[in-house]
Amino acid sequence: MSRRSVEVTTDLVLRAYRHGLFPMAEGRAGDKLFWLDPIKRGVLPLDGFHLSRRLLRTVLGDTFTVTADHNFAGTIAGCATPVPDRADTWINPQIERLFAELFRLGYAHSVEAWEDGTLVGGLYGVALGGAFFGESMFSFSRDASKVALVHLVARLRLGGFRLLDTQFVTSHLAQFGAMEIPREAYKQQLADAVDLPAMWLTDPGEATLQAEFRRLAGRD
Repeated sequence: MSRRSVEVTTDLVLRAYRHGLFPMAEGRAGDKLFWLDPIKRGVLPLDGFHLSRRLLRTVLGDTFTVTADHNFAGTIAGCATPVPDRADTWINPQIERLFAELFRLGYAHSVEAWEDGTLVGGLYGVALGGAFFGESMFSFSRDASKVALVHLVARLRLGGFRLLDTQFVTSHLAQFGAMEIPREAYKQQLADAVDLPAMWLTDPGEATLQAEFRRLAGRD
């Protein structure tokens, strides 16, 4: 008896996120996607984000220009680029196509960090209600992805989001307060957040963002 493969569509991806699953490929050259539902889930509490004064100075400085939804394709391509400590990636061409379509539909978003007109860092993810599912980030310049993350958190807080799902916890994310919680606790948080009327803010305004950055750093 043959097993029929299920076509992975944007609708299927969105329904999967609502139930706590997310897709990955086995590698850049992989031609199949699989679904993950980890026993321990990474989350970054939006009311417990750790922003150091050193990084605040960088965020408020003029090293990087930060945009949102300005170059989604370039951001996901940057996340898929091999780096010295990661020779392969789970982002294959199918993932890129699916998320490009989610971006076109208004569900996927990116935050980009530019240095002298060059895209040097950023991140992307999916927004559903008051939940944001962070997918990946990249950095080709010191602090670029960190600055993008600070901008993401500020936008989520200002837009009324409740949950920032990081999928897993890395040392990079742990310094900002990311933690692992049991699957059941995650799915309860997801259920509480996914239908909230939150709003993705592409450009909240410079003064509004700077005030939120200072609140994040405890200097309000």
